[in-house]
Amino acid sequence: MEYVVDLFLHLDVHLAEFVAQYGVWVYAMLFAIIFIETGLIIWPFLPGDSLLFAAGAMAATGALDPWLTAFLLIAAAIAGDAVNYSVGRIIGPKVFSAHDYQGALHKLLNRDHLDKAHAFFEKHGGMAVASGRFVPIVRTFVPFVAGAASMTASTFVLWNILGAIIWVGVCMGAGYAFGNVPVVKNNFSLVAMGIVGVSALPIVIELVRQRRTGA
Repeated sequence: MEYVVDLFLHLDVHLAEFVAQYGVWVYAMLFAIIFIETGLIIWPFLPGDSLLFAAGAMAATGALDPWLTAFLLIAAAIAGDAVNYSVGRIIGPKVFSAHDYQGALHKLLNRDHLDKAHAFFEKHGGMAVASGRFVPIVRTFVPFVAGAASMTASTFVLWNILGAIIWVGVCMGAGYAFGNVPVVKNNFSLVAMGIVGVSALPIVIELVRQRRTGA
């Protein structure tokens, strides 16, 4: 766990070390991390936004090919969400079964929740899939829930692709433009935490809004 925290907070340093040590294999590593973070629901804590930012900063120095890096990361993000959606579509309806659980778990996995999720994703699913990309942890669960809720496949595919392009483009672009500015480069751990904080703002705002509405 300590290594994961260190990797997250000092991703720029570690990424530079990986590039120097493994050369072109770093592209496979970047692809794998983004694919796993978005595609495997059991790994939501891997660095996503900060990794894209660091990759953009490295691309600006010439250590990574910017177009190849962007293409691979977009492909990884699309493939990850597609796998997550497919898994949710296959096992989601079986998990959300009111007949197999009791007590609190029964309430959490009640079939009614899945029906409500289906209605939500049919109406707002596109924006949820795209905007969810920018929220850590949430981006790992949204495609799974979308699949479990049987969101229309063609709609998911469209917003999956658009969301991946926008997410990688914004985060990598920010790193490319600002990642090597001295004040940013020398305080990358603070920048990484700031990226996560800004990404989590939509959740905080929504929770505050719901509390006020409920009150």
